[in-house]
Amino acid sequence: MELILNTFGTSLSRENDGFLITYKDGRQRLPAIGIRSIQISRGAQITSDAVLLAIEHEIEIVFMDKTGNPVGRVWSPRYGSISTIRKGQLNFSFSKEALVWIKEVIRQKIENQQALLLMMHTQTPSLEQTRAKNISRLEDYRQKIAAIDGDIVSDVAARLRGWEGIASKIYFDTLNLFIPEEYRFESRSQHPATDAVNAFLNYGYGILYSRIEGALIKAGIDPYIGILHRDDYNRPVLIYDVIELYRIWVDYVVYKLAAQHAITEELYSVKEDGSYWLEALGRRVLIQSLNDYMEEVITTKGVSRSRLTQIQLYAQSLAQKFKKFE
Repeated sequence: MELILNTFGTSLSRENDGFLITYKDGRQRLPAIGIRSIQISRGAQITSDAVLLAIEHEIEIVFMDKTGNPVGRVWSPRYGSISTIRKGQLNFSFSKEALVWIKEVIRQKIENQQALLLMMHTQTPSLEQTRAKNISRLEDYRQKIAAIDGDIVSDVAARLRGWEGIASKIYFDTLNLFIPEEYRFESRSQHPATDAVNAFLNYGYGILYSRIEGALIKAGIDPYIGILHRDDYNRPVLIYDVIELYRIWVDYVVYKLAAQHAITEELYSVKEDGSYWLEALGRRVLIQSLNDYMEEVITTKGVSRSRLTQIQLYAQSLAQKFKKFE
């Protein structure tokens, strides 16, 4: 269970062995058992006793900004054998194997994009032709990435970033054609969003960043030691590498909301500078939709588990990979 406090004036305190949430209109009591994380946005409060209770139960506390991105985190000191894994992680980042790994991450990202585009229903021959052409273009870049070689990531990083960027533009340009016309956007926009769909995508990616960061920390991995993204000062750049495997989940959820015409004007606001931001109701709709999707149990290679569990298991496998380089 994810406990999300994003309403102004909400407070979280401790009551015996559980939490007490105080709203403007009432109170709610929750046992600590069963809660995996607590997410707090601006305007909400938490007491030190509640923080200590969360630490006792290994519940991560994440402080979020208005775009859904994590800006601070409190976690249990029992997470992972950090020193051993970090030494191996650093050695791994300068190895040939790191290049093999990041190439596979980007190739999988493009394959996910191709799969989502193939899911789109169309009875228009011209749109079908455009989709087929652009999926083929994505495959060209996937093959280029597979063929590129070097001794370490920095040897080919610029080309990888360039090809990944071009592939993403092709993908979003194509996806945009399948979104209801009233939601279509000129281009992918991030800081800030210049349309409602991009505002939903940005907030959704922020939620996903938080999930991945939490999984990496629990596995004992340092999120600040990246592979392809290595030059951003004081940023958890490894998350930017790993998230590429899972961005498609946010894309799918936001696409479904748009296809169902569920992105209504009360879910977002438009500022004087033309930027789009999710309102409290919009955040609740997206958080619930994305959480439901990530909690859904699916069968992969004969094993049934939730999508969120897949992230946690992947982080654990990545930690084991790093340990071999210690």
